[in-house]
Amino acid sequence: MSTALDAPRISRRHSLPLIWIVPLIALAVGGWMVFREFRHRGPEITIEFPEGKGVEARKTAVEYSGVTVGTVLAVDLKEDLNGVRVTVRLEKNAASLAREGAQFWIVHPEIGLTGVRGIETLFTGARINVRPGKGEPATEFRGLPKAPPLENVDDGRAFVLQADRLGSMSPGAPVFYREVKVGVVETSRLDHDAASVLIRIRIKTPYIELVRTHTRFWNAGGVSFKMNLLGAEVKSTSLESLFTGGVAFATPDAIAPAAPDGTLFTLHPEMDKDWLKWQPRIRIIPPDEAPDPTSLRGPLAPLVKP
Repeated sequence: MSTALDAPRISRRHSLPLIWIVPLIALAVGGWMVFREFRHRGPEITIEFPEGKGVEARKTAVEYSGVTVGTVLAVDLKEDLNGVRVTVRLEKNAASLAREGAQFWIVHPEIGLTGVRGIETLFTGARINVRPGKGEPATEFRGLPKAPPLENVDDGRAFVLQADRLGSMSPGAPVFYREVKVGVVETSRLDHDAASVLIRIRIKTPYIELVRTHTRFWNAGGVSFKMNLLGAEVKSTSLESLFTGGVAFATPDAIAPAAPDGTLFTLHPEMDKDWLKWQPRIRIIPPDEAPDPTSLRGPLAPLVKP
C-alpha cells in the first residue's frame, strides 16, 4: 500500500546574508564616531606665526593650563611668504579661548642664559600655548614670536629692585630667602633716565612679612667661583637659578616696619657674608590668615623708597 508524500513548503522570506553583518556593524560604529566627533568639535581658528618650526598637522597640540584644548589641522605658508598660517581645531569646551586679545605662542625647548623653557618638548615635540582674551569671539589671530612675560597676579606683594644691569635675570626667575623659594621675578625695564634697570619681583603671601624696609637683596643667579689657598669654591643657589638668574634677600635682626607694595630696593651684585648671619624672628603668615592682597597693575607700580 503506497502513501502520498506531503507537498514541500516554499518560504519566500529573504534572510540577510552573514557576509553583510560585519560591514553594517562597521558602518554603525563609524557613524557613532562621526557623531561624537561633531558633538565635541569646537571652532576652527587661524593663527599667523613668523615661523612654524616644529609644528605638524594632526600632531601638534594646543594647550591651556597643561590641558590639551585643540589640535593643529594644517600648516601653510602665507601668500607673501612672510610667515606661516596655522589652522587649529579647538575642543568644544575650549571655544571660549577664541576671543579677541587671546595670545598664542609656539613652545620650543630653550636652554640658555635667558632661561630654561619647554624642556619637555624635547620628547613630546613642539606645542602651542594659549593665554585667553577677554574680547569678542574671533577666528583669526596673530601669534607671538616668543612666550609672553608672566601676568601680574593678585597673590602676595610686589617690590622693585634697582640694578646697574639686568644680567641673566628673566621673568619667572626665583626669589630665595635662606635658599627657600618665596617669590618670582615678574618683569623688568630700563629706568626713566636709562641709567639703571628696574626689576619687579613678587613675594608670595605667606612670606611678605620677611621683607622689611631695611632688607638687603642681591643677585643669586649663575655660578659663583672663588679661588683661595685651600682650592676652588663653586656654588650655585639652585639649578633653576643657574639658567634663569635669581634673587636672594636677608633681613637684619633689628626689626623694621614691613615694606609696602612697590618699595624700591637696591639689588647688590653679590652678598655680604654678614648678611647670612642675620636671624630675625619673623612670624610667617599662613595663607588662610593673610589679608586681602592688593592687586598690582601696569608695567611697574609706583615706587616707595624705604
